[in-house]
Amino acid sequence: MSISIIIDFLIISIIASFSINLILRNLAKRNKVLIDIPDKSRKFHKRATPLTGGLGILLATLIIGKLFVDLNNFTLKIPDFTFNMMVSSVILVILFLYDDFKGITAKLRMVFQASICLYFIFSTDTYISNLGNIFGTGDIELGLLSIPFTVFCVVGIMNAFNMIDGINGLCSGCAMIALLFIGFSSGLIYNTPLVILIGSIIGFLIFNLRLIGKKREVFLGDHGSNLIGFWVAWLAIGPTQNPLIEIEAMTMVWFVAIPLLDCLGLIFSRLSRGLSWDTPGRDHIHHKLMNRFSPEGTLLVIILLSISLCSFGLILERFFPPVISLILFIIFSITYFFFSFYYYKKEVLIGVRDV
Repeated sequence: MSISIIIDFLIISIIASFSINLILRNLAKRNKVLIDIPDKSRKFHKRATPLTGGLGILLATLIIGKLFVDLNNFTLKIPDFTFNMMVSSVILVILFLYDDFKGITAKLRMVFQASICLYFIFSTDTYISNLGNIFGTGDIELGLLSIPFTVFCVVGIMNAFNMIDGINGLCSGCAMIALLFIGFSSGLIYNTPLVILIGSIIGFLIFNLRLIGKKREVFLGDHGSNLIGFWVAWLAIGPTQNPLIEIEAMTMVWFVAIPLLDCLGLIFSRLSRGLSWDTPGRDHIHHKLMNRFSPEGTLLVIILLSISLCSFGLILERFFPPVISLILFIIFSITYFFFSFYYYKKEVLIGVRDV
């Protein structure tokens, strides 16, 4: 696909997403549905905000995707992977819109996530069967564990992106970084559907980052953060299992490092304190950084860190075997957990004593 066509569809998808998000936002405001009301415990935004971002992103992606198919007469040639990803996305958004409307339990949420994941696996025959040579002893074949392990990974990434959706631009920004690095490292950036996904997210970010005014803010909602996590997970898995694409599974882990480590750290931290892993709290990495920086500064710090980690992962991919990448990721994870949990907790206690 030529660069000019890719740029054209990127711009078109941004415009479509912007327009659809504007319409959905106004409808939500007018009819007082899908509105996130601020409170004094965890939701510190100043005004009632529509939760229509995920729906806007999906509708823009579907509409521009259909336009691309029609213009290129691809109706009978849509790959199973792309077609079933869109079908799964529609199902996902419908199910999790109910979560945004009424709220559902963590167990039911995971049932939804696992069910959608299994549908995608069996409809596309895509799953993690080979982890590559991550231990330096030859390729690791998962065999019968392939499908359970894949469901575990996808559900984990979906929850990671859902949990990190705490300040404007963070969830979608981390997803944008991951998708761009996945695209350029695997060659999928020259695949127009991926560009349409990225453009649709950019259109949403114009509202989420309040670039056209604070009163026009829009949130992703649980349906949006789960949708984005679903896309990132499968677009990371697909290339690693494609024999025509040379990229290591370990490299993809670097691309989602911040949401993944934040999620794992919270789970262990909360369980160690006798709390349920899904207990609401202000113990995410962005909450801790906000003790030192503004929300905008916090976003910038995490985005720059994400870009650095993705770039580092690519350098390791190019010049070192996967086992070195794994060892360095473990070292980074230990360092991250020390500073974000132990060191931070110690610092807070010192601050309390000083007061």
